[in-house]
Amino acid sequence: MADLAPFTLAVVGAGPRGVGVLERLGANAGELLGGRRLEVHLIDPFPPGPGRVWRYDQSPLLRMNSMPEDVTMFTDDSVRMAGPVRRGPSLLEWARQVRAGGLDADVPSDVVAELTALDPFDFPTRRLQSAYLTWVYRKVVEDLPDGIDVVEHAARATGVDGDTVHLSDGTAVAADAVVFTVGHLDAEPDDRERELVAFAARHGLAYYPAGYTADVDYAGVEPSETVLVRGFGLAFVDLMLLLTEGRGGRFEDLPCGGLRYHPSGAEPVLHVGSRRGVPYHAKIGYRLRGKTLRLPRFFDAYAIDALAGDVLDFRRDVWPLVAKELAWGYYSELFTGHPDRVRLDFAVFADAFADLDWNSPAMRDLVARAVPAEADRLDLDRLDRPMAGRTFGTAEEFGKELRKYVEADLARRADQEFSADLGAFMALLSVYGQLPVLVHNGRLAAGSQVSDMDGWFHGFFSYYASGPPPRRLEELLALHEAGIVSFAGAEMRVTAERGVFVASSASHPETVEARTLIEARLPDPSVRRAADGLLRQLRDAGELAEETVADPGTGASLPSGRIHTRVSDSRLLDGTGRPHPHRFAVGPHTSARSAAAFTRPRTNALSFRQNDAVAREILALVSPPS
Repeated sequence: MADLAPFTLAVVGAGPRGVGVLERLGANAGELLGGRRLEVHLIDPFPPGPGRVWRYDQSPLLRMNSMPEDVTMFTDDSVRMAGPVRRGPSLLEWARQVRAGGLDADVPSDVVAELTALDPFDFPTRRLQSAYLTWVYRKVVEDLPDGIDVVEHAARATGVDGDTVHLSDGTAVAADAVVFTVGHLDAEPDDRERELVAFAARHGLAYYPAGYTADVDYAGVEPSETVLVRGFGLAFVDLMLLLTEGRGGRFEDLPCGGLRYHPSGAEPVLHVGSRRGVPYHAKIGYRLRGKTLRLPRFFDAYAIDALAGDVLDFRRDVWPLVAKELAWGYYSELFTGHPDRVRLDFAVFADAFADLDWNSPAMRDLVARAVPAEADRLDLDRLDRPMAGRTFGTAEEFGKELRKYVEADLARRADQEFSADLGAFMALLSVYGQLPVLVHNGRLAAGSQVSDMDGWFHGFFSYYASGPPPRRLEELLALHEAGIVSFAGAEMRVTAERGVFVASSASHPETVEARTLIEARLPDPSVRRAADGLLRQLRDAGELAEETVADPGTGASLPSGRIHTRVSDSRLLDGTGRPHPHRFAVGPHTSARSAAAFTRPRTNALSFRQNDAVAREILALVSPPS
């Protein structure tokens, strides 16, 4: 095959996911490449490795919400894949090796001090993660075998015409295959957001639709003005920092603990709320005390296959298994890590627990007998909606209660006496990795899939398992004490009336008027509202479709917003459902629903498995088997 022209692969997106696919191409080349050369074109206007989200050119105030020992770009023997394992350092191991002089890494001077002091329980800046991802990319390219070449294009892919990928700098790449390594999809405003945009324009207001916080220009937000913020997750945390410390304010560590905020005078007043009315839980700052968890125990592929019925409803059929898995992780750690707080031997409890349906009277009785303190029992409903059904006379009363809630969360997430929470956290991670099986086998009802799995359950996962570093919640309390942040309450509602935005909630009767409204969240995935010109072109040509599933009640097709791919091999499906032989897409907003491109070590990460599978599909195109 040496006389054949090189096989050309265009990888649209050179961030962590694109680099992950490149790493798997190199790892599998020895088995599958054959004698033909492979030329990989990495297409991204942002630096290869970090890409857009993790680029170095962003505020040094912005941090990851993961600890450095929980971040890796390299496979290990937990990953169940066809290709070989290629081990490499986690972010923490990389930092230690760089400090010891064992790795040649070009670390920017601005993060040298952070790298030198990095601790396993720190939350690194996104700039330090950018340096790690840059090193990973260079390492992957350096380790590529003979026969694979890489060409970088610091440009945006603007269109695909047959086998040609057109770039924003005028370059045309003739590609035998294309991989779209898409992250979160930017989307144009939806119908309700367009109404608010128009209302703001008519009345001289400011409205900021959903978007990636680090990319939005908030310079128009005036000092001291009241701003309504809808969303209490990670996007809000970034916004909070950029509009306070990012405008010259300063946090002071107090001798007795906690923080005091010293305003610069340039800050607005943020009035924040959401459906839950509370911020995401702080990240846990300790390790398990008990025996190694066996996960997943009740929500593995065998249990999913055994679910009765051709079409499943997430709440009715799937959630009981998920909830039982979370409880298994929680009680496993409680019994083995804190045996003084239970009344049964763990083996006896585990046998009885395994035979009972989630939340059945018999299970509730078992937990009541085995766990004497009600505070030690897992209450998922209360955990999901801590302010549901609670009303207060004034916003001030609600604010005091929310402070107590945040202070209790900070204390709990720092105290290993509550390590059962970490057991539930680990179980939730194991569950999340199994969800694509439901999509793959096509048995999940569309209505419940869109509203419950992609909506409610994903929100619950983020709220419980993907919250901010604890210091961010300490900063939130300090900003509230300083009068910079106030709390709207649960079930926040914003109306456009009388020429202003008006916020109300179910938590108290007071309302707040403002001339600025910010949606502090990423946009929901939507192929129909895709902001990217390349995706729009492919969509309009019928070459890229939005995933839909038939509603079992009406037979109607309901859109999920995600790029429709064949889950087994990540091939793009067109408007008629046909897989494209040479085009692939991987990422969280495809049918496969994978999580982040990098992940915790030793978790059989879905993204790694998908990267390996798509790399092997591509190599089979390069050198078809005899």
